[in-house]
Amino acid sequence: MKNVLNLRILLALMLSLALFSCKRSSSSKNNSRATGWNINDKQGGFQYNTQFKEQETAPGLVFIEGGTFTMGKVQDDVMHDWNNSPNQQHVQSFYMDETEVTNMMYLEYLDWIKRIYPPEDPNFKLIYEGALPDTLVWRNRLGYAEMMTENYLRHPGYAEYPVVGVSWIQAVEFANWRSDRVAEMGLQQEGYLKRDSHLTDASADSNFNIDTYINAPSQSFGGNEEVLTGGKRKAQTDIDGNEINVYASRETGAIQLKYRLPSEVEWEYAALGMSDLRSYNVYRGRKKYPWDGQYTRSGKRKTRGDQMANFKQSKGDYGGIAGWSDDGADITAQVMSYEPNDYGLYDMAGNVAEWVADVYRPIVDDEFNDFNYYRGNVYTKNAINEDGTVKIVTTDEIVYDTLSNGKIIARNLPGEVLKIPVDENETYLRTNFDISDNRNYRDGDKRSSRQYSNNFDEDGSGKASTTGKMYNSPKHNIENDSTGLVIKEYDTSNERTSLINDEVRVYKGGSWKDRAFWIDPAQRRYFPQDMATDYIGFRCAMSRVGSKSQGGNKKRN
Repeated sequence: MKNVLNLRILLALMLSLALFSCKRSSSSKNNSRATGWNINDKQGGFQYNTQFKEQETAPGLVFIEGGTFTMGKVQDDVMHDWNNSPNQQHVQSFYMDETEVTNMMYLEYLDWIKRIYPPEDPNFKLIYEGALPDTLVWRNRLGYAEMMTENYLRHPGYAEYPVVGVSWIQAVEFANWRSDRVAEMGLQQEGYLKRDSHLTDASADSNFNIDTYINAPSQSFGGNEEVLTGGKRKAQTDIDGNEINVYASRETGAIQLKYRLPSEVEWEYAALGMSDLRSYNVYRGRKKYPWDGQYTRSGKRKTRGDQMANFKQSKGDYGGIAGWSDDGADITAQVMSYEPNDYGLYDMAGNVAEWVADVYRPIVDDEFNDFNYYRGNVYTKNAINEDGTVKIVTTDEIVYDTLSNGKIIARNLPGEVLKIPVDENETYLRTNFDISDNRNYRDGDKRSSRQYSNNFDEDGSGKASTTGKMYNSPKHNIENDSTGLVIKEYDTSNERTSLINDEVRVYKGGSWKDRAFWIDPAQRRYFPQDMATDYIGFRCAMSRVGSKSQGGNKKRN
């Protein structure tokens, strides 16, 4: 009996100690290790999300755990471009779209623009027109394609097919729009914004933008307090009765990270899907395609002989023999028609080639950087008004670009923060960058041109000698006359030596129009960023914050 009593006392002590330790460990999360003061005190003071666990996977995305891999060719360079020499790169963990952006996804974007910026309003007409895909890319001088020209984008039969006819610039604008809409949805769900405000309260003068909400939250939605404070979130007040935590901030973890185009290194790493080739801390061997093996047909028992991707076979076979060895498509195919790679990504070879973020150069300069490599950094900052507030674009200040082909596209919409290049205030005495535009750093500038020696001051004049740059592609002049009509002038120079400049972007992956050589993820080509084709589409990516792997750090042997 005495032993039973002692046992009960011991259990009671253990339970009380456990409860005390749990209480202490949970409360320690809200105690500063710097000052010992309370964090998230109801009476005010420093507020921070101490309960954040990890980034939630945003709509449409798949998690890609980063690592080091060998980027570049795995077979003979039959085009003799010498533009994909093997080089080692490290990629941080990130997220990528499971499929290419489809016609239905892009139509949702067009529908939003049409509702918020009605094209019948002369002030907004060019916004909608600039976002429209070029459906005429399907036309062929010696082929009938009017059915695709008229139906491919909008007909329900093509709803889940990858969108084409979209330039690199349009793809970037879609990613920006998608970022705002997903972040807006998240803030509604967290109770910071009024539910369904994107349907009931959004207009050209009142809509949501991530940068505006972060930098000037009270001016988001045109300053509509009913939307900004109409969420279901319980109001918090400090010791004086003043409301706190009215708006979400970076510290809350409630603001969604932005969608963007993947970098070339990210795209190639994700396409290869080498997760199953790991041996301790290295990859065993290399892969020629997003799937295992050296062939384009399946070797699995159930699907043996089936094509693994949609591409142009043999000497020009777009599909195969009907009813037998057919790949299921003559032009593009519905997304998810083929098996995904080891990361769960579909159509990383074939179907449509895909835009990536990088400016094209024949080399990947891994000697300078082998960590999250990306060529295309143009650093900007928020424009500031005279009173010190950030400058928000109004309906009378929409910023348009006239592209080289004469098309006009909106780059800054009402409600967005105006961005300008960084200046010497950000570059002075910096060691990591000294100008805002770094697209041609170490390649394409005067000192890396073929006439390198001509750049030095040999005559003592203090002025650099005249030099021809390595990349002097044609320049077509676009001007507006006094009536607003666009005047187009072709470049007739006979001295051009290249098609490369700072406005050509890399595209990867091969397409329904390409032979098998191009569906190797290592292959790289380029195309002007303001033009579109019937074989280039895109998918979005998103950076990851916090731990490299999902679920926190994993124990390793």
